[in-house]
Amino acid sequence: MSQSQESLTKAAAILSRGRGNPAVAIGHVQSEFAPADVDEAMQLQDALNEILTRDGLGQVVGTKIGCTTKVMQEFLGMSHPCSGAIFDSTVHSGEGHFDFDSFLHVGVECEIAVQLGSPIEAANGPHTVETVAPMVKSVHAAIEIVDDRYVDFVAREPDWRTWVADNFFGAGIVVGEPVTDWQSLALPDIRGRMRINDDEVGTGYGRDIINGHPLEALVWLANEQSVRGRDLPADWIVMLGSVVQTKWVSKGDAVVAELDGLGTAKAVF
Repeated sequence: MSQSQESLTKAAAILSRGRGNPAVAIGHVQSEFAPADVDEAMQLQDALNEILTRDGLGQVVGTKIGCTTKVMQEFLGMSHPCSGAIFDSTVHSGEGHFDFDSFLHVGVECEIAVQLGSPIEAANGPHTVETVAPMVKSVHAAIEIVDDRYVDFVAREPDWRTWVADNFFGAGIVVGEPVTDWQSLALPDIRGRMRINDDEVGTGYGRDIINGHPLEALVWLANEQSVRGRDLPADWIVMLGSVVQTKWVSKGDAVVAELDGLGTAKAVF
């Protein structure tokens, strides 16, 4: 079911306050404007992203994939992954420096990212690991910056429809150096670790992401976009998911994500 343009406009305006200056924590969207299912949440995400682009975040240049593990799906009340937009002004290469005070409650995730060399076309679906792998130009160590823009999201009943509409906590990324000969790596066996101020805070493996293989996340996204009639264009950046549970940071923290065979990415707050 499609939402009215008036409902989309009003709901998107509410969500945009979470990235305002100053940012304001987002509560539950009023019932008359709230998305009822994932399709309506994605319609609202599109409306929000038009506002965010207009307000200075720039064009959408990639996709972050969230909720890729069973434990997170159960915690958040979702039965499947979800996707959010990455804006060009929020992409940092190698090392990113962030204004801690510009976030409401900022966290970090240790991720595997890919960049496409060729488009993954909706018309060629359904997609598999074998069909999407040739389209991957490079694989990267990466950090996703997430912001809890919500009013007490842990204590309240999970509101995943609002979170999906709001790009699922996404606030930026740091992408490490490209690895173009990634085919020689066993991506499921890659071990990742995250350090905050030189203290190791978590480890995980590529196989922790969707069905035991990181590229299964790209498959999920390609098929999800195919249903919506959308291609994934060349040069698109895709954050495949975190191998380490989200960690919340403090002002002055330096975060390093290191993935075997892929190198590092760093974020400083």
